[in-house]
Amino acid sequence: MSLADNTTAAMNSAEDQIARLRSQVEALMKDRVTPMVTDAAGRAEAALHSAAGTVRGQADALSGQVRKQPLISLLVAAGVGFLVGRIIR
Repeated sequence: MSLADNTTAAMNSAEDQIARLRSQVEALMKDRVTPMVTDAAGRAEAALHSAAGTVRGQADALSGQVRKQPLISLLVAAGVGFLVGRIIR
C-alpha cells in the first residue's frame, strides 16, 4: 500500500469514528439530557408559579392592612423613606 492509500484509509477511519461518536452523543442527549432539562424546567416553572402566588397573597394582605390602618401605614412609609434617605447620603 502506498502512503496516499494509508492516509486515505486513516481519514476514512477517523471520519467513521467521528460519525459513530456523533450518533452516540445525539442518542445520549435524546435519552438522558433532554428529559432532565425538561424536568428541571417544569420544576422551575412550578416554583415560579408558587412564588408568584405567595407574593400576590402577601401584597393583598399588606393592602388590607394599609386600608385598615392608613395613618400607621403612612408613618411607617415616612420612617422607611427617612432611613433610606439617611443611608444613601
